[in-house]
Amino acid sequence: MNRPAPIGRRWMTLFTLAWLVIWMAQLTPLQLLLPLQLDSQTSDDGDRWIHSVVVSGLILGIGALAGVVAGPLAGAASDRTDGSRFPSWLGGRRRVWAFGGSWGIALFLALTGLAHRPWLVAICWVGVSVAVAVASAAFTAMIPDQLAPDQRGAASAAIGSSQALGIVLGVGTVVVLGLDVLPGYLVLAALVVVVGTWASMGLPDRPAPRSELAIGITDRPRWASLRDRDFCWMLGGRLIANVGNALGTSLFLFFLLYGLHQDKDAAEDNLLILIVVYTIFVVGSSVIFGMISDRRGHRRTLTVVAAMVQACSGLVILAHPTYAVTMAGAALMGVGYGAFMTVGLAFATDLLPHVEDHGRDLGIVNVSAALGQLVGPMLGAGLVAAVGGFWLVFAMACVLSVVGGLMTLGARNTDSAPAVVEPTSSADAGSARK
Repeated sequence: MNRPAPIGRRWMTLFTLAWLVIWMAQLTPLQLLLPLQLDSQTSDDGDRWIHSVVVSGLILGIGALAGVVAGPLAGAASDRTDGSRFPSWLGGRRRVWAFGGSWGIALFLALTGLAHRPWLVAICWVGVSVAVAVASAAFTAMIPDQLAPDQRGAASAAIGSSQALGIVLGVGTVVVLGLDVLPGYLVLAALVVVVGTWASMGLPDRPAPRSELAIGITDRPRWASLRDRDFCWMLGGRLIANVGNALGTSLFLFFLLYGLHQDKDAAEDNLLILIVVYTIFVVGSSVIFGMISDRRGHRRTLTVVAAMVQACSGLVILAHPTYAVTMAGAALMGVGYGAFMTVGLAFATDLLPHVEDHGRDLGIVNVSAALGQLVGPMLGAGLVAAVGGFWLVFAMACVLSVVGGLMTLGARNTDSAPAVVEPTSSADAGSARK
């Protein structure tokens, strides 16, 4: 198989910007807008705050289930999209799905901001989750479509670092500008429309040879990748470790309000500080470990170590739950999660079992991460309700991070081999044999 040509700075810039707005659209509501919106609708001015936490977790969990279904289906549809039948501006397999997903995110974000009842919020958030899954599946499939193995760590680092940066930019925009819930949603929707359209149309997406399209393939079972042992161990570890991360981060606002008993304005300001600290370490860790994995390999080992570092953050907060210690835990969580997401995604692309199903299989990989981030709050809400506090949340975050790392060990080690330069002449061939 021919190695893809090296990608340039423009490709990486557009790819990073696409993921930046996707993460802003998904995680800013999760961290700030949805909790504020639902707290105002269900908590009775704080008298029923546990009820508010539970409602928020349930809505995020419902959205997660919708994303679980939508991501792989959208990826599979893009694998089977015959771009030769489209106008050239619509691209090959991925562009139409990236474009449609971006506009779907924007539409449902606006509708979520307008929803004035919890059940309406739930319906609209399902729409956001489905659209995020569609766009994510399309953009992620561009990695194996267009990148050589020794460039996939850099692209994975772009996804991981833009995730953390997206939280900071999204929450920071809402807090610094003093936006209410509805204007916050509308600003996010506008950003997704502009940047998502630009990235969708700007990234290359040439029609694939019909031999690479997953059309009429009958020589293996449907969803054959889920019968691949290594692929499944990787997926399981990615899911569980992401649940551990979400338990440690997604309830920060409620933890500041009702665990550390801060007032609303102080909690919002301190949440932004926590997110900035977390982001700095996620971005640094993503870039550094992405480069290491491209140059040295050892992706499975690095993924496992990263999960263990993430686990330590829960222990730190559990041991001494103060705001200062929570900041230290956020930094430690950022180091572990940044490395885990970056190297883990590059490891996942190495394990993809069937070239014709890259979009679908990477849709499953994305779902395993997104499901962890969205199921985590639902599980955390149940743990808070069970004990009337947050200590069990951080304890479980530690346990699940360790379990996710150990599960990743079940997949085979697939260090990417250095590029082999083919001889271009008989003389070169003779020299190579010597």
